[in-house]
Parts: sequence; C-alpha cells; structure tokens
Amino acid sequence: MDRASEGLRLEGSPNFPPGFDPASGGPVDRPTAIALIRQADELMEASEPDQALPLYARTVGAPDKDVAAAGLFGVGNALYRLDRDDEALDAWERVTAMGETPATYRAWRQVAAARVRAKDLEGALDAYRQCERRAPAADKGLIASRLGWLSKETGNSRAAGRYFARSRGDALPPFMTYLMIAVTVVTSLIAMQGVQNLGGVTVRGSPLEDQLALNKIFVAHGEIYRLLSVVLVHDPNDILHLLFNMYALWYAGQLVERMYGARLLLFFYVLAGIGASIASYIFGDSIGAVGASGAIFGLFGIVLVATRYHHAILDMQSRAIASQVGFLIVLNLILGFSGVFGNVDNFAHIGGLVAGVWLALVMPPGRVPTLGSIWQAPGGGSGSQLERLALPVLGVAALIAVLIAGYFVGTARWQADPAYRFYGSTTPHVVRLAPAPQPLDFELN
Repeated sequence: MDRASEGLRLEGSPNFPPGFDPASGGPVDRPTAIALIRQADELMEASEPDQALPLYARTVGAPDKDVAAAGLFGVGNALYRLDRDDEALDAWERVTAMGETPATYRAWRQVAAARVRAKDLEGALDAYRQCERRAPAADKGLIASRLGWLSKETGNSRAAGRYFARSRGDALPPFMTYLMIAVTVVTSLIAMQGVQNLGGVTVRGSPLEDQLALNKIFVAHGEIYRLLSVVLVHDPNDILHLLFNMYALWYAGQLVERMYGARLLLFFYVLAGIGASIASYIFGDSIGAVGASGAIFGLFGIVLVATRYHHAILDMQSRAIASQVGFLIVLNLILGFSGVFGNVDNFAHIGGLVAGVWLALVMPPGRVPTLGSIWQAPGGGSGSQLERLALPVLGVAALIAVLIAGYFVGTARWQADPAYRFYGSTTPHVVRLAPAPQPLDFELN
C-alpha cells in the first residue's frame, strides 16, 4: 500500500513537539501533522492498520490541503486493510474531490482498483482516465494497459487497440517513415518526367534525375551531395524499382521508428545511404547508380541486430515482420549477385547493410524495452550513464571517420579513371567537355 506521506515536503526533522500526545484531540500544525502521517505509515508497514487509523484521522482537518488530503488517503488505506471497503472507497473519493494535491493521482488509482473489485467496469474506466491525465511518465504504460483491458472487457475493441498500442509506446503512427516515402516518391516521379539526350543516346528522365543520381565521376569532381541524393531518384524506365523500394522502406522503416524514434530513423537512413554510396564508390565498376535500396538495407541491418542481438521486446505484429528480415536480406543478396535483376549495385547493398548493423550494435533501441534493459539494475550511477552515452558517440564517430576515409579512397580511384579527364568541374555542375570514352552505365540501387 502507498505511503500517505509520499509527496509531502518538510524542512527539518518531522518530530512531535515536546509533550505532544498523538492520542489526544485538537488541531495540529503542518509539521506535527506530517509527523503523525509518517508514524501512521510505519504502523501500516508493520501491519497495524487499527493503530494507524486514528493517527491518519487526526490530520484530516489540517488547514494545509496537501496534508489533509494525505491524511484522508491514509484513512482510506487503513480502512481497506481493515476490510471496510465501502468506507475506504468513500475516503479515497473525498481525496479526489479536494482538488489537485500530491495524493490525488494515487487516490484515483485506489478508486479505480476498488471499482474493478466491485465489477463496476465503467466506473473503473472513468477513474483510470483520471489517472491517465495525472500519471507520471513511468506509470503511463501501466495505466494505458489497464485502460485497454477495461475497454476490451466493455466491448470497445477500437479503444482497446489504441490503449494497448499506447502501453507499448507505439501509439503514434510512423510519421517519419511516411514522410520519407512521400518525399522519395514525389522526387522520383518528378525526375522521371521528360527525356534527355546523353552522349547521343535518348533516355527517359529529366535533368533532375541526372543531377541527383550517384554519378561517381561527378562525385570525384566535388559533387559530394550525390552520395546522399541518390536515394531520392529511381530507374526512370521502371516504375517497379520505385514501388519495390518504397514497400521495403515502409516494411523496415516503421520498425526502426518504433524502436528508436523518428529522429534516429532519419539519422540512420542518412548514414546508411551514405555508407551504401561510399561502398559503391570504392568497389563498384559502373559510373552511376540510382535508388534507395542501399539505405533500406541499412534499416534491415538495424532491425536484424535490434531484435536478434539486443532482443527488443515488440508486439506480436512487429515480431512477425521482424522475423522475416534475415531471410529478406539473404534472398536479396543472392538475387543481386546472381544477375537475375540485371544491373544491381550489390556493393551499395552490402555497404548500407554493414553501416546499419554497426549502428545498431553501438546503439540499442531506446523506445522499447530490451532484454538488457529489463535486467539492468535500477538507478545506475553516473559512471554507467557516461559509458552508455560514450559507446554510441564513439561508434557513430568511428563510422563517420570510415566514410570520410572511404570517400578519399574512392575519389583517388575515379580520378585515375580515363573518363575523369573528359569531364570538367564548373559552378554549379560538372559538364561534359568532350564525347565520353565509354557509356555512362548506371546500376540499380
């Protein structure tokens, strides 16, 4: 049972004044009232509710509303322990009618529990809704879970679903995932419009497609932004390339957003996309690439590690989706290297996957419980907090350092390519100075 004194603040020692008799009547000042409540709390913990009750009762008339509410809350607790349930419920309800005090939230919880015991589920729902408005962050999941159970018992399945989702921490839809899909789809569709004449060959796609694609010669000339902008454009001759990638982004993005939050999802997507482009820049043979699948492979890697290594605790639907990720990674790599889908940028897929795996290894999920967080001792010291912060920071810094080094390695490689001499750098774009010595072949990412 809760201590009635919880939330009451008092400077100095809450002792009785000299000669004070707790059993006598008459008004008491605030320090004395708090001392009475704390002594009654100790009696309750010693399983002496009959002795605690008169001490709580003596504080009910205190002029300080917080103290009076705490005393009345204690009266209800003592009465409940004495099997006087109706009187206990009346005391707790009187606390809720006194306005906001440190005891109000706890009194509403006792009222809700009492109504559940009395099989008054509608009354319990109302009481738990009052709890939800006042619950501290640590209790919100528990209160939402109880609201979900009561909603289900009273036949409101839709409300039950919302409350259960809230109790898992995924009440909000994955807005960042939807936003990333929307931006990519709009940009890709705009870039697919029109035709161009490139090197005497007529191809679909607007100048925007050419400007955002991963053209490695242009990157070597300084257009570094292409390492990331490539995720916004797709094969202008095959709408399925865009559709498949967006389905995969929805599939993995919502899981990462649920486990890590919207901002970290975007951060991971950016780093995985750049990692995919760097891998292609260093090891790929084709001059160009388009598509977001390298970044999406990074999200797949994050889901794989978060669920298999950190053992993130997810709802049944999320677990069903996450269980397929390992199979999808292996299948897509096999199909990519087999040449079934033609020009596939396998190095981008591997680069994005490695970046995602690394990010998840150094950054466990923070929006859902994990096996490690459940068994973690509460109230870890500052040293342990510093260690938990240091690993992600150092891990991300190490990945960024590798990406920067990879950029210079790739740039040295493409500056040595014969095609590099046939292009020059101007502001703001790289332009062709002479007919290219070879076609500008592009891979699908």
